[in-house]
Amino acid sequence: MNRNLFDYLIITLKGFAMGAADVVPGVSGGTIAFISGIYEELIMSINNVNLDLFKTLRKDGIKAAWTQLNGNFLVALVLGIGTSILSLASIIKELLKTEFVLLWAFFFGLVIASILFIGKQIEKWDWKAILGFTLAAIVAYYITTLPIGKEEVIPYWFYLVAGALAICAMILPGISGAFILLLLGAYEPVLSAIKNKDITVIAIFAVGAIIGLLSFSKVLKWLFSNYKNLILAILTGFIFGSLNKIWPWKEIIGTRPNSHGEQVNVYGKSILPNTFESFNHLDPKITYAIVLMVVGFLTIFIMEKFATRKNKKHT
Repeated sequence: MNRNLFDYLIITLKGFAMGAADVVPGVSGGTIAFISGIYEELIMSINNVNLDLFKTLRKDGIKAAWTQLNGNFLVALVLGIGTSILSLASIIKELLKTEFVLLWAFFFGLVIASILFIGKQIEKWDWKAILGFTLAAIVAYYITTLPIGKEEVIPYWFYLVAGALAICAMILPGISGAFILLLLGAYEPVLSAIKNKDITVIAIFAVGAIIGLLSFSKVLKWLFSNYKNLILAILTGFIFGSLNKIWPWKEIIGTRPNSHGEQVNVYGKSILPNTFESFNHLDPKITYAIVLMVVGFLTIFIMEKFATRKNKKHT
């Protein structure tokens, strides 16, 4: 495919949008790739990283291997994604401290819309789909009720696993990598590492992401090819059951130092907005929170409508 500098600039901007989506729980970088028309090329480029690529490198040289990899496309895209994540991580990290109710309200709206977006793709609600949805929702809700560990230092292997799992969102429109990190309890630690330029943690997380992208992508692609309806039902149930994790109003039961020595809130159970002020002595900001929930919901709704319209044009 012949592209000029302007074309690659557009790809970088699309990557920036994907990176922004991956920082926000509830929005998928894969959804942005799908909407912007680069999803299939992205998947094909990822799958080009195989033994044939190394054979081409050995036989025909770097230039031929780079062309087979679609290297220019990947570099432009990764540049945009990386720039976005590095620039937005600090902003979101600060909002988690100062305006966590409003931030989680926005995320909550995003996730509600994502549930509907994924659920619409379930073609048949047979007993397998219903059972998969129900069990996934129960398991996910149980995970959100587990007590937060008191470990101040997260082991490095955990970042490796978190990176491998989160990156799968890039090939699943509707599933957010940041949301997976949130469920794992790795969202704030990863944001802190980026903000504080913790090269070790960032490098380990990146290695995990590469491993996940090259291995899990093929597994997930196979699952969707053979058990798409059941997998969609399980994913929908899992995200539905996880809503408790991002409910904006929670008991603040204290603070603790994170892996970088910063004091972060320790949240207890979810509570109603009208009891939030009496328990935490903080303004629940109910009106603003509801507005932001609606904005978050409409963000996914508009993107999904845009993607549907664009998909119809190509069919």
